[in-house]
Amino acid sequence: MKIVLSDDARRWFEEEMEAHTGDYIKFFARYGGSSPLHDGFSLGIMKEQPDELAVEMERDGVHFYIEHRDYWFFDEHDLHVDVNPKLNELVYTYEKA
Repeated sequence: MKIVLSDDARRWFEEEMEAHTGDYIKFFARYGGSSPLHDGFSLGIMKEQPDELAVEMERDGVHFYIEHRDYWFFDEHDLHVDVNPKLNELVYTYEKA
């Protein structure tokens, strides 16, 4: 399982979340909403130091990661993160690893 981040998504994190070198951005399962993988759960993001890393990728000094406790959510899929340019919102797609 891996995290794939587009150039637009990297810029989005810098502009919208003020993510800079040394910061950690967590992707996590949250109760509520829906996703292609699990009804009743959706993907959340927050700037937070890791506790127990399962997956991590670093881009321009910013660390993007998933904790062990949230690994189940991805169901053996890679997480692809991009931006919808019309809405300026993140878009997540999941591809079987």
